[in-house]
Amino acid sequence: METIQDFNGLQYPFSNDPILKKTYEDNNIEYATSTHQNDHDMFPGLIAFPQSDDDIQKAVKYAKDHGYPVSVMSGGHQYSGACSTHGKGIQLNLKSTYKGPQDLVILPQLPSPNSGRTLVYASASHSLGDFNTFLRDHQLFVPHGQCTDVRVGGHAQTGGYGQLGRSFGLLGDHVWGIRMIDYNGEIKEVTEASNPELFYAILGGSPGNFGVITHYTIEVHRDADHDFPETGARPHGFKGIWLYSKNMVKSLLSEVAAMADDPEIPRNFDLCVSVLSSSFPMFKLMPELKDNLAEVLKHITEAIGVNGDTKWPASIVLYAQWVPMNAEDKYTDKVDAWFQRFRKYDHFLKYWCLHTSEPVQPMSKMTGEWLFTRKREFDYPYEKRCYLTNSTTLVQDKWVDQVADRIDQVLVPWHHLELWENCFLSVQIQCFGGKHSQFYANRDNGTAYSWRDSTVCQTLDCFHKEGEVGKELAQSWQAVNDKLMCGENSPFSKQDRRVLWASYGDWDMDKSWPFYYEDQAKYERIGTQRYLADPQGTFTPNPFNVKAVKH
Repeated sequence: METIQDFNGLQYPFSNDPILKKTYEDNNIEYATSTHQNDHDMFPGLIAFPQSDDDIQKAVKYAKDHGYPVSVMSGGHQYSGACSTHGKGIQLNLKSTYKGPQDLVILPQLPSPNSGRTLVYASASHSLGDFNTFLRDHQLFVPHGQCTDVRVGGHAQTGGYGQLGRSFGLLGDHVWGIRMIDYNGEIKEVTEASNPELFYAILGGSPGNFGVITHYTIEVHRDADHDFPETGARPHGFKGIWLYSKNMVKSLLSEVAAMADDPEIPRNFDLCVSVLSSSFPMFKLMPELKDNLAEVLKHITEAIGVNGDTKWPASIVLYAQWVPMNAEDKYTDKVDAWFQRFRKYDHFLKYWCLHTSEPVQPMSKMTGEWLFTRKREFDYPYEKRCYLTNSTTLVQDKWVDQVADRIDQVLVPWHHLELWENCFLSVQIQCFGGKHSQFYANRDNGTAYSWRDSTVCQTLDCFHKEGEVGKELAQSWQAVNDKLMCGENSPFSKQDRRVLWASYGDWDMDKSWPFYYEDQAKYERIGTQRYLADPQGTFTPNPFNVKAVKH
């Protein structure tokens, strides 16, 4: 493919020349290339790094004139590789496009339409790490995900799931305006007031398929509205890490299940449990362990011995949080009793607890407690799964026993030595349920994010060593999970519910849409906007997009 004329940014066309090929390969790396580069044909004919609006407009015109599809990549973390394209397509990589001093700013001149909240103008190019730091420096916060290398651009389109899901909802719930470049190269400002149908479709509909999103205007929260030192009502967190044991997993997940089953739990509470195989980069998840490293290593030695292997052992991580919503909320004995459910496990000899802490601090700092500062969990290919449920009978149906058994199959060598040797788990299970949960309460806020009545989001990611042996083991393990976690007799979910950021299986959206959208009417509503925004298919780079519907 020829390069784009008068394009100021770098361009890397696909080439078989040894030198040019290596340069192309170095710039064709994203999260999914380890797993789906070949089966999803992630070899763009041209990879272009625009420096400005003008570069994007030239690229879109070039693609439109030649009939080339365009994929848009801001961070490249979509699990199926949906921000890439094939050999007859162009990938626009926005990682560094909008990183100037005006691309992440507070907008004091614009009053927020929602209760006087502050508005922040943030580009698609900024990482969540940069975004979080900026907000913290200004005593502001907003819900978002844990992985600091994820970019704001794709994250908001797919929801922006994170630790604050119950208390504040999704990042996408806070988007007020969208700046984008459309298929004609025109710059548009889209709000719910100016174009409610397109606004709806972009936020949760078909990420990357309506145009090139360059910036968002985001409503954010102020520390001062959720931190009251004078009354003692301050954001309160709990972080804990335990060496892996099945009993401890069951104890902590029982708290998740009980919370999900109770519709009356106030929105103030958030709870997430992770289970991680050995070799996980734990210091990137919980850096404060370095401050007490000698004692932590002593405990590990006492529990499992040391034989020269420096890998971090299989572990369980708990994140819990309570935040006051107004000056009337108080840190009562009842709130403290909730944290006591986790404090009681702070004992090494009984529970193999390595570390706990209870940060009490403004929310702008608290959100930083939940971040993971590495690009990926394990440097291996993967078989990923993310299941959602709207069940409120998880305790009664004994879901905890089932998922604990499945995790134990991988993490304990005497169950299946070959599975233990070849596969590595990154499990994250979070409560979103309750009628007071903002994940649920925001369901009719003008966005298209699906499954807002879900009570638990369960991510079971199985990384595996290179080669057919590891791949087949991971696929077999996940195939059993698929049967157990979704279906008429499942203790977890009667329906197969998936999210766009964690897609798996058939990535032809016109076949798999029932997993991602509640009904055909919604799918076709988004499809109508797909056609209006992309009538020539310029932003249709691969099968993972809502089919355009022409009326």
